[in-house]
Amino acid sequence: MAQMHLTPLSKLVDDVWGEKGTEERDAMEKQLKEEVNAYYLGEAIRKARQAQKLTQEELGERIGVQRAQISRLEKGHTIMTLPTLSRVFRALGVASATLDLGAAGKVALW
Repeated sequence: MAQMHLTPLSKLVDDVWGEKGTEERDAMEKQLKEEVNAYYLGEAIRKARQAQKLTQEELGERIGVQRAQISRLEKGHTIMTLPTLSRVFRALGVASATLDLGAAGKVALW
C-alpha cells in the first residue's frame, strides 16, 4: 500500500503567500483582514436592514444609491468610506457611532 505524505497547512500558506514577515505575506494578510472586516460590516448592514423589513432598493433610495451598490456593500465587495458608512447607518436609524482608536481614545463619527 502506498504511503500518504501530508503537508501542513502552514507550509502551503508559506508557499503561496510567502514566509511570515516578508512584504508579500504582509500585503496579503492586510488585504485578507480588510476583506474580512468588509464582510462583517456588510453583514451588520444586511441584518439591520432586514430587521426593519427594508429591501435593498428601499435602503438605496434612502441614501441615494442604486440597489446594486447596497448589494455590494452587504457582501463586502466594495470599500466603504466613512461618509457612506454614515449615510447607511443614519438611514437605518443608528443615531451615533464612535471609532475606538485604542490608546488615542474614541472619536465620534456622527
